[in-house]
Amino acid sequence: MASSANEEKTFRRFLELFLREMRAPLREDEPLPMRPLSDQVSQDEVEGECLDLCLQHLCKYNCPFSLAASLARATTDDILQSDLSVYHINKGVEDGPDTLPQLESVKLARLVFNKLCETCCLWLKDFPQRHRSKAYYETSIHAIKNMRRKMEDKHIVIPDYNTLFNLQDQEDQAYFAVFDGHGGVDAAVYASTHLHVNLVRQEMFSQDPGEALCRAFKLTDEHFVQKASRENLRCGTTGVVTFLRGSTLYVAWLGDSQAMLVKRGQPVELMKPHKPDREDEKQRIEALGGCVIWFGTWRVNGSLSVSRAIGDSEHKPYICGDADHSSFQLDGTEDYLILACDGFYDTVSPEEAVRVVSDHLQENAGDTAMVAHKLVASARDAGSSDNITVIVVFLRDPRSPPPPEEEQEEEEVPAKEEEEEEEEEVVLQGELGYQDGGTNVGSKSMGTWPLQQCSAPADLGYEDRMDSFTDRTSLSLNGPDLMSEEGRLRLPASSYLPPTKTLTTDLAYPRGPGAAWRPRRPHKDKGQPAVGCKLRPPACKQSWSEGHWLEAAALFSQERGPARRLERNCPWRVSRQARMQLRDSLSYITARPQRCLERRSGVALPRVSQGARF
Repeated sequence: MASSANEEKTFRRFLELFLREMRAPLREDEPLPMRPLSDQVSQDEVEGECLDLCLQHLCKYNCPFSLAASLARATTDDILQSDLSVYHINKGVEDGPDTLPQLESVKLARLVFNKLCETCCLWLKDFPQRHRSKAYYETSIHAIKNMRRKMEDKHIVIPDYNTLFNLQDQEDQAYFAVFDGHGGVDAAVYASTHLHVNLVRQEMFSQDPGEALCRAFKLTDEHFVQKASRENLRCGTTGVVTFLRGSTLYVAWLGDSQAMLVKRGQPVELMKPHKPDREDEKQRIEALGGCVIWFGTWRVNGSLSVSRAIGDSEHKPYICGDADHSSFQLDGTEDYLILACDGFYDTVSPEEAVRVVSDHLQENAGDTAMVAHKLVASARDAGSSDNITVIVVFLRDPRSPPPPEEEQEEEEVPAKEEEEEEEEEVVLQGELGYQDGGTNVGSKSMGTWPLQQCSAPADLGYEDRMDSFTDRTSLSLNGPDLMSEEGRLRLPASSYLPPTKTLTTDLAYPRGPGAAWRPRRPHKDKGQPAVGCKLRPPACKQSWSEGHWLEAAALFSQERGPARRLERNCPWRVSRQARMQLRDSLSYITARPQRCLERRSGVALPRVSQGARF
């Protein structure tokens, strides 16, 4: 079917803009737009390398995937039909006769980019007719390095599998995968580049995609082990793949990366990850002569915490490359898929993930753009320090009403028990004093997850945390607005204060981190707040605003020994009348600095927050 006029017009516009940015041909002395990770490529890896380079480069320019897949396929076919012997690396004496010929990846990449520009020029002059996919696969993707030194996750999204491999007269097919590398990123990159190519090459691909996926995993593992032996690589990767053909979902996996299906708002288990603590995996490893021991977690031979993976040649055969697979028939009531690595699923349960997605869609009128970002932020706030990659694949439009439910008898007793448990959790959360930073905890719709939102402002209770996804805001240059209309001190609500409480000047500030935002301690005898504390302003070089003076006063220590010595040496005097006004209403203060403090040995100068600069 020919593409519509509007779509063709959009594609032509992209080709024009892309050719303006991409200068061709690239000479040998010019840098590449994208450098391959490996220095050598075997003949069997050429197709995967070419497709990957084209797709990554086009997607950097926000190319529509259907157009990117068509351009990548045309460019790769042109390269495969050309003579690549000029790019072969000369064999060494140590290379055996069975060694596959190797090509220089940098020279091959330069050829790919030049061919891609030639294809774009030809299509701009004479745009070919294309097959349009009818399937709906809207995706949301987010991946972060998190607290790790390196990013070892890789993912790949192919919503139009037929176009990428020029498959005719077949149902719409799509491919989504997440790979979690360990010991290096090479294995994850290799799997994300070649596994989908090995899949389409299997003889049983048309009849049994599930078995073809397992054989593709095995073949990818064997090829990477050979590559690791040639290039002295010591790494591996887990992986999970979901393959959609028409109304059938196929899932294949190795290791602890997982995929889950959400149907009518409820999570559906698709797989069981391969971990050493599984009894069948433990028996398999011990039967081969290995062992599973506890070293922070259950590990194979005290090393790896997964029992199956691509690569890890030094741990074979205990860490095998045999994938498991399962298939599911879709009936149109499925909402979406979530593919993620263990950095996500180790801290976020399926029920919590569904709740995060549901809340986000309700708050944003069904907009799916930032769904994966919200899930990643939830995993970080829950304590994950690993690399995190999340792919959300929507199987239907979340903005449209869900399909009508079939009339089924449901048990009411379990539902009531769940409601009672939720109420107990809400009450318990209220008794904990809002320690998780949430607001409106008493609302039943909010529940207890997630209490931290990705777009929430800074919370001073998090000032010592380094694992939060949210970019914490800092105090403004003029400090917070501390005065209310009634002339009383007004402080921002935080996780230390329930929203119903209001701080006034009849409270004495405690000491310690975040003391400016915590309530004063009541007097032990009279039940009244302690008052009468002298406020000692710091040295300054500029005139003070009222907000600066109050913010500094709130942060001063109440220790009397060093403070008195500092007060005796400070020529800044505040009248008794001004101090009384500050203590009673904090509505007006008149104080003028005469000269700045000089640093003296043994005397510490008072400090204020970074928001107030003097």
